[in-house]
Amino acid sequence: MTTTRRIVAAAAGTIALAFAVSSCSSGGGDAVETLDPNADLSEQTLTVSIWADYSPEDLAEKFEAETGVKTTIVNHTTNEDIVAKLTASADSGIDVAFVSGQYAQALGEQGLLAELDKGLIPNEENLYPEALELAYDPGNVYSEPYAWGTTGLCYRPDLTGYDPTSWNDLLNPKPELVGKTTMLSTDRWLAEPALKAAGNSINTTDDDELAAAKEQLLKTKSTLLAYDDTTFYSKLVSGEAAMVQAWDGWCNYGIAEDPSIKFVVPEEGSDLWVDTMTVLESSKNKEAAMAFLNYILDPEVQTWVAENILYKVPNKAAMEALDPALIESYPTLGITVDELMEQEAIVDLGEDTLKYVDLNAEVLATN
Repeated sequence: MTTTRRIVAAAAGTIALAFAVSSCSSGGGDAVETLDPNADLSEQTLTVSIWADYSPEDLAEKFEAETGVKTTIVNHTTNEDIVAKLTASADSGIDVAFVSGQYAQALGEQGLLAELDKGLIPNEENLYPEALELAYDPGNVYSEPYAWGTTGLCYRPDLTGYDPTSWNDLLNPKPELVGKTTMLSTDRWLAEPALKAAGNSINTTDDDELAAAKEQLLKTKSTLLAYDDTTFYSKLVSGEAAMVQAWDGWCNYGIAEDPSIKFVVPEEGSDLWVDTMTVLESSKNKEAAMAFLNYILDPEVQTWVAENILYKVPNKAAMEALDPALIESYPTLGITVDELMEQEAIVDLGEDTLKYVDLNAEVLATN
């Protein structure tokens, strides 16, 4: 098994969700386009935008060999990067874009995404039923899930001296752990520990709840080693940190180097994040785009994600095909669908997203 490290921030690890409602809608999406199930795919081309190191290096070649579609893979660094590109003009030149669920929701509501032709995506049947009813896109009208997971505490028991169970273990660390913890700095994930510890929704737009979260986060800031969205697992391995807020898959990168590292979902609950595949309304190659989504949902293809990126996938057939030894080595891969569904899906909040952007900026800027 080759472990591919996602050095750049992706899905769960993206920079601030600052996607305010754009006035740059293509105006599409008013009617479901009729696609030709017998279209000659070899006459179509495809440009796919995805995070770097998030798919097999030979993905384009293999897809072209199977379908005849000449495919170009381009990379974006963050959700914000690709959203800015997709909203900058009526035709970005992108046919398929990988974005996190809340971004798919926002893009779909703006008419920038094509409704999926499920007749051309029969491999959707490989998904867990729960993956068809996710809050950001019930019924997978505009998106198909690619990977999913949750956020929790990644820690070294030999350094913490105990097994943390609560977000308060991070927010109000024991004296011996002051200066030995890190938090994520993205706007939605920065607020999550404080919101969940207080029993609030990670999607709250209540001003009082957000003010209380900010107060706690400012108090916590003085106890942190750093805000860190990309190298926190390395800090654990080196011993610089003892406990970090982490996405489950990224904790695995630390476990790969130090098997004693553990991950726990705090008792107050956490989020359910999802990375999705979407087809742009502006795409002139929609049959090829649907074929691409169908190809990815093939269990053999999607197993690659779990085996190489160490993220869970919402593909039941793919997960059942995993080597049990892999799950034994990386216990977060064994988090069940029921356990994931207990967490709260992150959804787009429209203009209220700016409340989180402001909270994030204020917390990070305060000395």
